[in-house]
Amino acid sequence: MLDVDRITKTYPAASGVVRVLDEVSLCLPAGGRLAVMGPSGSGKSTLLSMIGAVEEPSGGRVVLDGIDPFAADPAGRAAFRNRKIGFVFQEHHLLDGCTALDNVLLPALASGAVPLDLVARGTRLLERVGLAARRAHLPGELSGGERQRVAVARALVLSPRLILADEPTGQLDSHSAAEITELLVELAEETGGMLMVVTHDEAVAARVGEVRHLRDGRLEP
Repeated sequence: MLDVDRITKTYPAASGVVRVLDEVSLCLPAGGRLAVMGPSGSGKSTLLSMIGAVEEPSGGRVVLDGIDPFAADPAGRAAFRNRKIGFVFQEHHLLDGCTALDNVLLPALASGAVPLDLVARGTRLLERVGLAARRAHLPGELSGGERQRVAVARALVLSPRLILADEPTGQLDSHSAAEITELLVELAEETGGMLMVVTHDEAVAARVGEVRHLRDGRLEP
């Protein structure tokens, strides 16, 4: 499970200290799904980056499956993040010179050579997201919705315990947004992973499941 216990985030500023997050707590059980909504600047992306072990909180703890990633050194934290967490962003962040399949397999390269079983899993994931015939295509040969489908498959290739999506449909039309949201939910259910989505889209949030609002750095009940 994911246990976020009273995390805060502050930054120094000329006028003093800016508090971006103020003792945010949440709990997500195995297989749980949560959508976080809120206005721009409310701290949604900052919250996701700390839960994803990218940015260290100023106070409080983040524990995933009993492990606090910030208790490890940077190398250990990076290994934890790669093994346990899958990220989907508003920008797909695909490598232009790599095929769709190669982009899906990128997280596995952190451990060296990609074993054949992971190549097979990456291929199955592309089939699952409807891109079996496009696996050898470069990102420039894919539509925006197709590129985001590749990004979803990449996030899931290592079967992460937690999937974090930061405005994953923000640059898509309503039809593509609905398809990507459905894929995220269905694939999370199939793998048993937890899913947390930050979004401005009420339709996306409603499809994810539980919805909570972040305002002025505080997560409302």
